[in-house]
Amino acid sequence: MAGHSKWANTKHRKARADAAKGKIFTKISKEIMVAARFGGGDINNNFRLRLAVQKGREANMPTDNIQRAIQKGAGGLDGVDYEEIIYEGYGPAGVAVLLEILTDNRNRTAGEVRHIFSRHGGSLGESGCVAWMFRRRGYLVLSAEEHDEEQLMLLSLEAGAEDFAAEEDTFEIYTSPEDFEHVKEKMEAEGIKFTTAEVTMIPENYLEISDSDEAGKAMGLMDALLDHDDVQNAYSNFDISSELAGALG
Repeated sequence: MAGHSKWANTKHRKARADAAKGKIFTKISKEIMVAARFGGGDINNNFRLRLAVQKGREANMPTDNIQRAIQKGAGGLDGVDYEEIIYEGYGPAGVAVLLEILTDNRNRTAGEVRHIFSRHGGSLGESGCVAWMFRRRGYLVLSAEEHDEEQLMLLSLEAGAEDFAAEEDTFEIYTSPEDFEHVKEKMEAEGIKFTTAEVTMIPENYLEISDSDEAGKAMGLMDALLDHDDVQNAYSNFDISSELAGALG
């Protein structure tokens, strides 16, 4: 995939922009609350909560906000009861779209998400229509500068990674969800610094879009979905060239 820009890369640029606006704090707070509600407020015994808190810290979320969200989720403070839902659908050019939703009003969210799909040339699908195209994996990204590809690949595999990929200006490391923390900590102990470190949904295969109009529509759909307050995560399997991504901004 060298010379290409997968949606995951674009998504993280979007997340950084949202963090600068503070909008992402609301979504992370919801994620922390739900993680604490289901797994308890002890970060040492709740893997999902650790990941959510880590995401908050990486976004420079104030510690008070993080602690308040944990207390709300664990029952220490009154909070909204959020429901977790998975929505699936198709975007322009037939790209697969998978959404992780946290909402306090299922009917409202369904109508709004369906409208976003329709407005951007996509359609909300039935449960199971695209989920089979994705796999939950640990995903670690670091800059290709100052790292030798072969040495880094050997280090990652020795640490327990499942796969290693060299992109245009980054290296990507994939793990099982269970081995994510171990691989991350072992590599960080060797001085490795990651620009992205998360457990996420990775497409089994990518659909390349070469038409600028279709690519723009697909990116517009994903941006609009991520802008919705109830959409925690949005995944897609499209892949466009770096040149086209640059042209589209």
